[in-house]
Amino acid sequence: MPKSHTQQLRQLRSDIDRAGYYPALVAEVLEIALADEEIVAHLVHPETVFDRSEVRRHVTALTLTPTRLIIAHVDDVPGSSPDDGHSAAATTESVALSSIRSVALTHVVSDPATYTPNTGASEITLALNWGSVQRLDLEPASCPDPDCEADHGYAGTAVPDDLVVRISAAAEGREATAAALAFAAALSAATTQ
Repeated sequence: MPKSHTQQLRQLRSDIDRAGYYPALVAEVLEIALADEEIVAHLVHPETVFDRSEVRRHVTALTLTPTRLIIAHVDDVPGSSPDDGHSAAATTESVALSSIRSVALTHVVSDPATYTPNTGASEITLALNWGSVQRLDLEPASCPDPDCEADHGYAGTAVPDDLVVRISAAAEGREATAAALAFAAALSAATTQ
């Protein structure tokens, strides 16, 4: 039996609380973006990034409604000096399901020769494209002549890169990878409508 809107909202809030990264802020920005629309599925993914001199936290909350995919990102914002205090930036984006061009799901499995169905992947990467962002990977163009010293410009590829979420069973647990798979399945089904 499908969960009611109230149950879905309660589960979303519980997952946001469990992520532990400014849950009141994350919940509020999502509720504003949801505008009381029904929740079909959701995925909350907290992440910690270790930079050379600092640790930054981040959470991505994906919420699927009957008509839209709502993405909420909340990030630490470093101050320009230690006296500036701590800030966070919360951004939501609403994408019409009809605009989603692709839902790519990469399953990484350990020891594929002995893989047993339904045992789960060790890592899941969910990549979504709706044409908003492109990543350009450039490198100097090469020449087959090893003695050539001419500047041949650059060669590269443009890769759609609207949203990529990577979830590792080793870091976040098997429940997190299972949740990512369930969300990806719901989103894939919704984009076929």
